[in-house]
Amino acid sequence: MSRVMTEADRDEFLAGPHVAVLSVAAADDRPPLTVPVFYAYRDGRITFFTGTRGRTARKTRLLERAGAFSLNVQQPTYPYKYVTAECVVERADRAPSTAEVRAVTGRYLPEADARAFAESETTDPSGTFVLFTGRPVRWLTHDFAEPEN
Repeated sequence: MSRVMTEADRDEFLAGPHVAVLSVAAADDRPPLTVPVFYAYRDGRITFFTGTRGRTARKTRLLERAGAFSLNVQQPTYPYKYVTAECVVERADRAPSTAEVRAVTGRYLPEADARAFAESETTDPSGTFVLFTGRPVRWLTHDFAEPEN
């Protein structure tokens, strides 16, 4: 039997290093763009980056135009869990600090790799790396764990 997660359960789940799936509306005749992303969740905000193509990436253009996105995070093994956050874009930073980028990559990569990635992206003179921050406005959650007695 599934149950809706409490806010505390949701926040604890999002604190884990799960790969998220980002969806953003497309303006053309294509369906929404849906891609995996690394993210960080802190102080009620979701942060992720567009990668090395940054400003020219389709993902960046769509996020800037739509001003909103959905992010789904799931646990693919039993007991299954998922959190979907429907968000508005609060910030699109084309010059994020190394610390801001490491806050995301440090959740997924070994420390030396996270530091090297963050430093290479934040010192790139082309300025194509974009860090997005979204504020959730609606949540969908489920936890399929058996209830404790």
